Amino acid sequence: MTKEELLEKANSLPLAPGVYLMHGKDGEVIYVGKAKKLKNRVSQYFQAGRGHNIKTHTMVGLVDDFDTIIVGSEFEALVLENALIKQYMPRYNILLKDDKGYPFVRLSREAYPKFSIVSRVSDDGARYFGPYGMRQETRSALDAVRAALHLPTCGKTFPRDIGKERPCLNHHMGRCDGFCRAEMTGEEYNRRIDLAVQLLEGKIRLVTSQLEEEMQRAAEELQFEEAAALRDRIAAIKVLGKRQKVLAGVCADTDVWGLYLGAKCCYAVLHYEEGQLTGREAELFGASALDDPAEILSALLLQYYGGRSVLPREICLPEAIEDQEVLEQLLTEKARHRVTLRVPQRGERAQVLQMAETNAREEAERQTSSQERSDKTLELLGKMLGLEEAPEWMESYDISNTGADDIVASMVVFHGSRPAKDRYRRFRIKEVEGHPDDYRSMEEVLTRRLTHYMEKDKKFMPLPDVMLIDGGEQHAKVARRVTERFGLAIPIFGMVKDDRHRTRALVTPEGREIGIQGTQVVFSLIGRIQEETHRFAITFNRESHGKSVRGSTLDGIPGVGEARRLALLKHFKSLKAIKEASLEELQAVVPKNAAAAVYQWAHSTQDT
Repeated sequence: MTKEELLEKANSLPLAPGVYLMHGKDGEVIYVGKAKKLKNRVSQYFQAGRGHNIKTHTMVGLVDDFDTIIVGSEFEALVLENALIKQYMPRYNILLKDDKGYPFVRLSREAYPKFSIVSRVSDDGARYFGPYGMRQETRSALDAVRAALHLPTCGKTFPRDIGKERPCLNHHMGRCDGFCRAEMTGEEYNRRIDLAVQLLEGKIRLVTSQLEEEMQRAAEELQFEEAAALRDRIAAIKVLGKRQKVLAGVCADTDVWGLYLGAKCCYAVLHYEEGQLTGREAELFGASALDDPAEILSALLLQYYGGRSVLPREICLPEAIEDQEVLEQLLTEKARHRVTLRVPQRGERAQVLQMAETNAREEAERQTSSQERSDKTLELLGKMLGLEEAPEWMESYDISNTGADDIVASMVVFHGSRPAKDRYRRFRIKEVEGHPDDYRSMEEVLTRRLTHYMEKDKKFMPLPDVMLIDGGEQHAKVARRVTERFGLAIPIFGMVKDDRHRTRALVTPEGREIGIQGTQVVFSLIGRIQEETHRFAITFNRESHGKSVRGSTLDGIPGVGEARRLALLKHFKSLKAIKEASLEELQAVVPKNAAAAVYQWAHSTQDT
């Protein structure tokens, strides 16, 4: 279908909540989305002039048709969207890794239930907890729960093996209460299993409170041995709550989210219980630094908590999300307690939020090589500029002057994200007279640069993939005019600065601004290029200005050549000091006749 046909179909949709599925030419579902009002949302994709980001623009270009499913409420749309994303795994949706490889704790359904670790949830009537992080950490945590409650870890099967042989070494070492003994009942075993379940659900305080009541009761009844055993069990559980980070995801009262979008994208979740950090999870995911952070967060939250058996009471986010109330409702129903989403702006929560974002950034950078970082940055820049490929060679130009004289220009070259200093070039402006004119100066510089290229000068080859001009729209227009005069088509962009003299945007010769501040890696790269270009131009200007000042002031004095001029400047440091020097001081540096000439020049200049 053409864009016009797709827009016409979208405009015929009802103003009702629902889910839409975008199809490619082969019928593949490439994107799933939800909407409060299907007509308004879907039609936006196909309207001319909509300010879509690069990813959305690319996706829309591949859409050949779409389907919709109308539901009764925005809440139902959210639930259905999540289910369809899991079913189709569309390539343009934000997708976490699926649960394959992430371990779950399984509790079998039988007279004497047993815990085990499995890779996925099955519809077998058993109870599942998780998913957790690494398998080894999960095994260690489960062993710690069993040890704290003195549950068996042997291979015996109950009730079949009860009373058949002596208890194993674990019982004699005090690690297990010997449920294979005839005096141990199934009721006590299942009571311990219930306590273990509560621990896996994060109810550590509730379990310790129950055991403390039992300990107190045992002590009052003078059952000191049992009271001591309960005391040790309570201590073990408290240690478990503090140290077993793998359980932190289900023990937390608060989850704090950090998000980093760069060469690789990463989220980090800090888990807090009673104000204390109990664990951290960080994971890379498939997305682009050009995507909307709020949209990414919404997708991540739904997928992350959708597979969890226990949820925190509070979730702190770095960005507000569009469907916050609906997502709160969904998570609250799943958790069976109130779940609140908030975006802290100040105070302790905001500080912790910053720490979570730091964790996300450091994890992403840790797993990103310098070459990957460079390649991804250039790829993002190419997409933002509308280039078919990532730019390999970039040239940047700046003009510097100290009035009508000493106008110079710099040409800085970057190969990828690194400066190619052997290709830097300097230009002294020759054709601009009377007063500074940046536009004419830039025209002269680019004309000379491209003339060298047309004459096969190896020092000016190859041509760049992109030209960056220090200035705005008019500077870019001048550059475009010069390249067209030579019959060349080079993408040209002006570097627009903010009030802190940092490049905040790139602008085309037609005046279209491309904001870069929201994409940190691109913002940093362009900032480095702009600063290097400015530094190179200023350095050349100062050198040129110093030479012209010294030459025009001291040249022409009888007996003062290049060597004596440099000797005077080296000794006295400045022209002012030379003029104020006595004849004897001058004679200490240069011969008497030259000193007399300088002294006479200095005092005649002062008189004038």
